[in-house]
Amino acid sequence: MPDNTIVVAEDDKKIADILIRYLQNEGYETVWIKTGNEVIPFIKKNHPLLLLLDIMLPEMDGISICKELRTFSNIPVLMVTAKVDEVDRLMGLDIGADDYICKPFSPKEVIARIKAVLRRYNIHSAENTKHTNIYIQTESKQLVVYGNTIDLTPYEFSLLELLFSQPGTIFSRAKLIKQVQGYQYEGYQRTIDVHIKNLRKKIEAYLPNHDLIKSIYGVGYKLDFTPDES
Repeated sequence: MPDNTIVVAEDDKKIADILIRYLQNEGYETVWIKTGNEVIPFIKKNHPLLLLLDIMLPEMDGISICKELRTFSNIPVLMVTAKVDEVDRLMGLDIGADDYICKPFSPKEVIARIKAVLRRYNIHSAENTKHTNIYIQTESKQLVVYGNTIDLTPYEFSLLELLFSQPGTIFSRAKLIKQVQGYQYEGYQRTIDVHIKNLRKKIEAYLPNHDLIKSIYGVGYKLDFTPDES
């Protein structure tokens, strides 16, 4: 699936067609899902950029979908509702949606909201800066990999937090030490290798064919969401 795919979960075909046309004009790929029970399985198997989610889907409503999504995925969600007063109630429920928009709406407004949400996530269609199924939880200091939580030591979390801040950027051992430890001393650089080795052991159980933290020979490490070639 292309990295710039947006899922339109909407049972009204006319509305879905309009949204899809505007999204495609903006350069996004789209997938239309018209029943609620299809959303969760699709998100688990694919890695879309964002979910545009109608609250009144048949078979499984948007609130239930969003709550379940947040147990395993950090995908950006823009919730669509038919009632203005529903927005305040939804925000109060704290179901995990990133923004809400009320029908009837201007498709241009939806596009603007989507771009605003993606900016907050620092996700761009041309570059995969945040993987929706692999992310860190700052409050619990854990790594989440496809719904599986991995406990981290404070040092491991600090290392991952720095790597996640700039995916694809190569960090030298010296820079990792300075940013995480705050100071350097002779002989400490090799201990970074030990921490990275321990992190890889924890991650490989859930990503057996994917070296998330790649070694750059003679330089350092970088975070890479691209699966390894088999």
